[in-house]
Amino acid sequence: MKRAVYTEFGKPETVLTTEESARPEPGPGEVLVRMVLSPVHNHDLMTIAGQYGHKPALPAVPGTEAVGVVEVLGEGVENLQVGQRVAGGAQNSWAEYYLADARRVVPVPDSVDDATACQLVSMPLSAKMLLDTLGVEAGQWIALNAANGAVGKLVAQYGAALGIKVLGLVRRAEAVQEMAALGFDTVVATEGEAWQEKARAITGGAPIVRGVESLGGKGAAQLLSILSDGAELISFGAMTARPLEISAGDLLFRGITVKGFWAANPPVKPERIGQLLGELVADAAQGKLKMAIEASYPIDAIAEAVTASGVPGRKGKIAIHG
Repeated sequence: MKRAVYTEFGKPETVLTTEESARPEPGPGEVLVRMVLSPVHNHDLMTIAGQYGHKPALPAVPGTEAVGVVEVLGEGVENLQVGQRVAGGAQNSWAEYYLADARRVVPVPDSVDDATACQLVSMPLSAKMLLDTLGVEAGQWIALNAANGAVGKLVAQYGAALGIKVLGLVRRAEAVQEMAALGFDTVVATEGEAWQEKARAITGGAPIVRGVESLGGKGAAQLLSILSDGAELISFGAMTARPLEISAGDLLFRGITVKGFWAANPPVKPERIGQLLGELVADAAQGKLKMAIEASYPIDAIAEAVTASGVPGRKGKIAIHG
């Protein structure tokens, strides 16, 4: 089979190559899955660059989520069947075949398209878990940057369903109109002057009690400039790969609290995660959850795929197809 692989950490477009390898055999509790579509997530690229929360042993095959078809059942697997379409957490999924823990994948109804199914867990589940742990009541305001990203759109969608008011920050004025077309009209662009006044006009001056920060660098300072005293800033990502810019005055005099959220180790009980995942599958089956793929690439074009993932203004994820 073909698979993507890297033997050193570095720029993904430089260190990734494609190789032929033997098809793996599932162990107890595992299934062998034929990969159909696997998205390129930011955390995948950060892992390849050696900048994520853990470093895999090298050589390594990237990819942490996919939709595929079960080919072989490992010993003791009774909850899945050969030929069943499954999605969910995976490892080494940028390959024609990958192994998955049978407890971590879920059957996907035929009504769910491949583009949505291959992204069903990482971003949607992260958004659900984040909202579950913010401690925000209906009617209160939260703000987030990178609002036109997958998690930003999902937090707005699921937050609205809970009665939580979401103010989105984007970097480009054009993105405000793009978001409005999707029904997310409480969005402000941070380019130009007096954007904070536009934010206050949207909220009517109501306190913004939580800020979800996904950019790093100046993104933190921008969010803090509109949060209320005593608010919490949640570091969720680091798209700019720069340290958070936070002034001591915000912490000392305004009582701002800063904490992180990592979906790989969330403050959510396993049984609750199962409930949230069930909600996502149901939403996708009913057409309430749709996630786009901008383009997909074969494994042979892995360097081209990760390069495309870094192009701004995409309308959906880049993916690898089997």
